[in-house]
Amino acid sequence: MAEREKSTIVLFSGELDKAIAAFIIANGAAAYDHDVTIFFTFWGLNTLRKEELVPVKKGFLEKMFGGMMPRGANKLGLSKMNFAGMGPKMIKHVMKKHNALTLPQLIELAQEQGVKLVACTMTMDLLGLQKEELIDDIEYAGVAAYLGDAAEAKVNLFI
Repeated sequence: MAEREKSTIVLFSGELDKAIAAFIIANGAAAYDHDVTIFFTFWGLNTLRKEELVPVKKGFLEKMFGGMMPRGANKLGLSKMNFAGMGPKMIKHVMKKHNALTLPQLIELAQEQGVKLVACTMTMDLLGLQKEELIDDIEYAGVAAYLGDAAEAKVNLFI
């Protein structure tokens, strides 16, 4: 039996359009029977945050980071033309008009297809994010785990 192709994506950006692109590519690769890993680091971790405020014990700096960063896939801004939050509303409207999946739906589809979603534990520590604050059914690992997946992949993307 032939070994499955592997693809990896590092999602460093916390911007809506880039996160959508990462998940469209990941879902497409999974549909082509690739083993897909998305490694979320720095601002990309905001994509995995739960929208509701999760009561966890944090220090002052961690609270500040948590309050300044968007909470969840629906709160991400655009990389261009954000216009104080109007840009994301406009792009979501256009996507709905064209029956495109929303980012939360793309995330759910990726999980259903077995895409491995990995939160960078070092960045979580730096930004003061805790497991309870992130969505369910994801993995937690450091850069060595990502590099292990990337070393076997034919496609490696940094978004």
